[in-house]
Amino acid sequence: MAKKDVRQPRIGRRSKSYEKRQNRLGYTFMLPWILGFFVFTFLPFVATLVLSFTTVNSTVEGYQITYNGGENYYVAFFKNTEFVPALLSFLGMVIPYTFVIIIVAFIMAYLLNKIKVGKGIMRTIYFLPVIIMSGPVMSQILDQADEAVQMAQGMDTGMDGIFVLEMIRSYSPAIANFAEGVFDQLSMILWFTGIPIVLFISALQRINPSLFEAARIDMANEWQILWKIIIPMIKPTALVATIFTIAQLGTYDTSAIYSLIKTATNNTTGGLGFAATYSWIYSLVVLIIIGLACLLFKERQPRRRDIW
Repeated sequence: MAKKDVRQPRIGRRSKSYEKRQNRLGYTFMLPWILGFFVFTFLPFVATLVLSFTTVNSTVEGYQITYNGGENYYVAFFKNTEFVPALLSFLGMVIPYTFVIIIVAFIMAYLLNKIKVGKGIMRTIYFLPVIIMSGPVMSQILDQADEAVQMAQGMDTGMDGIFVLEMIRSYSPAIANFAEGVFDQLSMILWFTGIPIVLFISALQRINPSLFEAARIDMANEWQILWKIIIPMIKPTALVATIFTIAQLGTYDTSAIYSLIKTATNNTTGGLGFAATYSWIYSLVVLIIIGLACLLFKERQPRRRDIW
């Protein structure tokens, strides 16, 4: 009886070898980034974790490192009167600001996607603040803004007496205060919408137009198309934009906790260990917020019903 040829077809072997070559090319292309991440990010990340459990003193002979267990964390939460309020202030800033930035970015992207003439110019205008923020110009703007705020202390901000805010305040003072804070920082919030707008525009352009045509044939209005087609299909992009916004606000160098980290870093008498501790707590809080965002945007599987 003749034996069967169990060898794989030549086409299958060629496809697998092609995939291996493509994988090698991909890893070769990513190799500089992987090396840079390992040297400049991962190793300092681990070193910071080690320093958070030590006391670092600067002496004439160099840095003197002494292991102190979890004392830095105990001091940060129970003895330092500035760290916990700064952390709570950061939470009070990042959560509502992220919500407002994502909503504003989606609305702007939705409107920009509807524009037929001058679409590229409008996108450039809204993305321009991202370029300015990455340079020294933003630092000068923030310094001027701080001086303006100090000069305006004790003066009327112009928000009192607005009919809409007064009406909201009569029902909920907390919501009115939040809305007033958003209007006060609206110009700064718009600075963070550049990249989320680009992400949302890209997601909107990837939606198949035939879905809109089929929905209109079924007598669906624009509001139903928005909630039933557009929002579900851009949900993954909204998650990416939310994560980016949280990380961007976390690295915003005007928060109170960021100032504590810089002050502790410049302190030569044990401050470097506290700076590492503050940084790790700060990073963990940001990661927790990102995790909550992932749970919020998680696709929920429909429940299986027992037919019996």
